[in-house]
Amino acid sequence: MAGFRYEAIATSGRTQRGVLEADSPRAARSWLREQGLTPVELEPIQASAAETTKRRLHVRNPLRGTHLAIATRQLATLLGAGLTVEQTLNALIEQAETDAQRQLFAAVRSDVLAGQSLARSLGNQSRVFPELYRTLVDAGERSGKLPEVLLRLADYTEDRDALRGKVALAFIYPALITVVAIVIVAALLTYVVPQVVSVFQNTNQTLPFLTTMMIFLSDALRGYWHVLLGLLLVAAIGIHLALRVPAIRSRWQRILLRLPLVGPLNRGLNTARLASTLAILVGSKVPLLSSLKAGGGVVTNGPMREALEAAAQRVQEGASLSRALGSSKLFPALMVHMIASGEASGRLAEMLERTSLQQTRELERRVGAMVALLEPVLILVMGGVVLVIVLAILLPIFELNTIIR
Repeated sequence: MAGFRYEAIATSGRTQRGVLEADSPRAARSWLREQGLTPVELEPIQASAAETTKRRLHVRNPLRGTHLAIATRQLATLLGAGLTVEQTLNALIEQAETDAQRQLFAAVRSDVLAGQSLARSLGNQSRVFPELYRTLVDAGERSGKLPEVLLRLADYTEDRDALRGKVALAFIYPALITVVAIVIVAALLTYVVPQVVSVFQNTNQTLPFLTTMMIFLSDALRGYWHVLLGLLLVAAIGIHLALRVPAIRSRWQRILLRLPLVGPLNRGLNTARLASTLAILVGSKVPLLSSLKAGGGVVTNGPMREALEAAAQRVQEGASLSRALGSSKLFPALMVHMIASGEASGRLAEMLERTSLQQTRELERRVGAMVALLEPVLILVMGGVVLVIVLAILLPIFELNTIIR
């Protein structure tokens, strides 16, 4: 059976829209007439399983960013209001903002009508719904508390996006200063320096070393800018390809963890993600081993993800979670102690939630401190570069005045 999106007029004169399943467009129109509806528009959503597979392969993620959190909250609200999964998906199809979202929900609905669970149906769209999402939905279905789990999942998704947005927003101003500084320096070297220094070159005066170096840089930038741009592009592509090699990427990420400012920031971001993920998984009664497996998907640092996998193996062998995480020395000691306290008191989910809040605050504090430090440093560096350029221009003037006197 195929899915159809329809628009029809009821006997009362009101326009009614919805989604239905039928073998053919003719059967769909017949069903509408039997319901006392006059079909105005009938559009196939899903013509066949082959077309569904094709759409799954070619449609990019239509639920990026806040769209996933919004859809999750809608699911939780509608299911909590007593609607069935099919009715809920019908409502999501109608409320979808884009055609890609309608196709996505229609594909999920088709799988549900075929007898699959919601988690299994979401798993067929793994590009859109990550493993963590599907694990929580499966836990909610098994426990009979799907609306509550989806509400927690929506909160988690919104908090994660908000944290990512705060970190990105904090670095916008330093990035803007850096771009402006590069543009100003490039303009000075390519336009101002040649115009001013050419006056002194015609006097047959021996130019200072700083001025000579500045002229060399200016000539190189003006005459070989395309070569420099090509070299930068090749270097960027080379670094990108090198970081795709697991061994090189793991070594580089391990180096990042040891850097003074970047290391604590990277560690804090991954720790906050892991703690919040484990909190919602454990709080939703997902087994600890499954929680650790799903939680590894949110850890972007390779060595920390490997340490988490090793910790999961040790937990499977009978070790406690705190001892397994603490043995790697990659996770904050406070996180390990709070997890140990939660295991001892039987309130692991609560302590993980507290750990998540603490790590998030610590991360925000570190980001604020780094940005507060970066801004004056960038301004000083920019001022220093401009000062060097000005000195390169003024030194010949000073020497010329000395000669004239």
